[in-house]
Order: sequence, then C-alpha cells, then structure tokens
Amino acid sequence: MLAKKYFRGLSKNTFLLAFASLFADISTEMLYPVLPIFLTQNLKVGGSIVGIVEGIAEAAQNIIQGASGYLSDKIQKRKPIALFGYILAAISKPLIGLATIWQAVLAFRSIDRIGTGTRSAPRDALIAASADERSRGKAFGLEGIGDHLGAFLGPLIAVLILFSFHVDIRHIFYLAIIPGLLAVLMILFVKEGKVKVKSKAKLDVNFRQFPKDYWKYLSVIMLFGIGNSSNAFLILQTKSLGVSLEATILIYAVYNLIAALISYPSGFLSDKFGRKNILLAAFLIFFTTYVGFAITGNILVVAGLFALYGLYQGTFRSVGKAFATDFVPQALRASGVGWYNTTVGLTGLIASVVAGQLWDKVGHSAVFIYGAIFAGVGSVALLILTRSRNLTLTS
Repeated sequence: MLAKKYFRGLSKNTFLLAFASLFADISTEMLYPVLPIFLTQNLKVGGSIVGIVEGIAEAAQNIIQGASGYLSDKIQKRKPIALFGYILAAISKPLIGLATIWQAVLAFRSIDRIGTGTRSAPRDALIAASADERSRGKAFGLEGIGDHLGAFLGPLIAVLILFSFHVDIRHIFYLAIIPGLLAVLMILFVKEGKVKVKSKAKLDVNFRQFPKDYWKYLSVIMLFGIGNSSNAFLILQTKSLGVSLEATILIYAVYNLIAALISYPSGFLSDKFGRKNILLAAFLIFFTTYVGFAITGNILVVAGLFALYGLYQGTFRSVGKAFATDFVPQALRASGVGWYNTTVGLTGLIASVVAGQLWDKVGHSAVFIYGAIFAGVGSVALLILTRSRNLTLTS
C-alpha cells in the first residue's frame, strides 16, 4: 500500500519514458569514457581536437532544444519528434565507431547530440502530461532515476566489455546501438493524448505567450548557470589530488548512482512542499560542494563532496524541469522546457569556458570559488524573483 501511494498519480507512460531515458543514457554513457581514448589513441589526435569535437557537439545539442520544443508545440505533436530524436541518436553511435578521421567523428557525434537535443523538450512535455498536476515532480523524478542510473551503468558496462572480454574499442560504439534501440522501443509504446488548445495559430509567435513568472524563473536559472561549469572540472580536481583513474571513475559512477537515487524522492518532495523550497536546497548543496572543492585537498573529503554533488544533480534535473512546466500553459509546455534546457546548456557552456581560463591562468580553486559565488547569487534570485507554483496553467 505504501509503494502504491508513493507512485500514485503516475501512468504507464511515465514508466515507459523513464525506461527510455535509462536505455538512452546507457547508450550515451557507454561512449563517455572511451571517446577521448578513441580519438587520441586510435585516430592519433591531440587534446585540442577532443575539446573541439565535444564543444561543437554539445553546442549543437543546446541550440536545437528550444527549436524542437517550439516545433513540437506548433504542430501539437510530441511523440513523433521525440521518436525521431531517439532514432537519430541511436543510429549515429555505430557510425562514430566506423570513422577513420576525426572530422567524421565530429560529424557523427554532432548528429548524436542533435538527436539528443531534438528529443529532450517533447519528451519532457510527454513526461509532464503523463502524471496528474500534483504528481508532476514525481514524474520528472522517475525520469531522472532512469537518466542517472543509465549514466551510472553505461561506463561500467563499457569498462566490463573492454577489460573482461578484451574487445576492440570500436565495438563499444557498435554495441551502444542496442540500448539506443531499446529506448526507441519504449517511445513506440507511449500513447500521446490530445493537447487541448483554443487556437494553434496563436502558437506561431509563442515567446509573447510565456508568462512573466516564467521569464523570471529563466533569469534565476541563467544567474545560477553562469557558474555551473562542466563536471569535468570536478573530475580533474579529483584526479589532480592523486586519485587513481580507476578510483576516479568509480567516484564518478557513485555520484551518478546517488543522483539516480535522489531524483524521485526530490520530485516527490517538491510536489508536497513546493518546487521553490527543494530547488533552493539543491542550490545550497551546490554552493557547499563548490566551497568544499575550493578549500580542501583531502581525498576522502573530496570523494564525500562528489557524492554530495550527486544530491544536487539529481534534485536539480527533476525539480528544475518540473518547476519550468509549472509556469506555462499546457500547449506551450514543450517550448517552455525546451528553452529552459537551452538556458541551462548555454550558460553551462559559458561557465565551462570561464572555468577553463580560471583553471589554467588563476588556479584550480578559482573555478570552484567562481561557481560558489554564482550559486549564492542564484539562491538569492530564486528567493526574490520566483514564487511557488504547483498548479499548471491549462488554458
């Protein structure tokens, strides 16, 4: 009975979408630890090329998210666009493995990220529609479990295949299509309901239809996001303290596991106590983690901070998106979460560029002091600019 109450308000679609995220992230994260090795060892390129490949690919993903959300709202169809994105991401991965020059890797990696960006907003709109209004946080939390659990399992599967079965590194890219296609299968079973909207024509210029509260919320996310640099800097800091590569990967895997475990409870709590309160807690956890990374050189403390960071990541992913959908009408939901994702992605890109300069020219601690400052600014902005809003606009 307790478990039934805990998952009350969710639908079959909610679970299918969560499994889609699980399989898609296993597919993606199988490549995460091996792509840099493939580029540097197999294709004989330098670290700058690795940065170019990842930078362009991630930028493509961020830019496409808002556009795909807008298109999804304009045609009032979520599933076909999400399905296209899942298929594109799945079939691009073995093509990376076939590449013999880095330019081909760049092309296929960008296609992979474009597929991921294309599916994100319409998928999130489907998630929001898969649960009743009072359970939306739980719906995004359940999807967050799938996403972060996939991020936990993907690298471990890749390491297992490489070191236990001693296969060629290219086979990881070929095998990654299997969970990718399983994600596609999950989306095929999703049933999309009709979106109630008075006039589709009004969606042609939908920027004006977003409420002021939505733009205030995006402003908060922008202020916080300017300091939210890539997790790579946490990994680099951990490695620079003398932690072995194997232990660093294990710490990263545990971080993803904790993010997976907290995703649903944080969404559940946001339904019960309000998104604003839970999101503020996530911001403060981020602030604490970054201050800790700035001032400590103790390996055990850093490992604990990385685990703490998992609490932030799992909470921010589920509650941040759910909060974004609270501010927009149902007919604009994909656009709303799409531009939210774009804001997170582009500010993260800015943060990472700044962090890279601070890392090289000022010092490692400066990266985390910078991030902590903007986490504090974002927390204050969240308190001032946003108000708790748990009921969706339906007109």
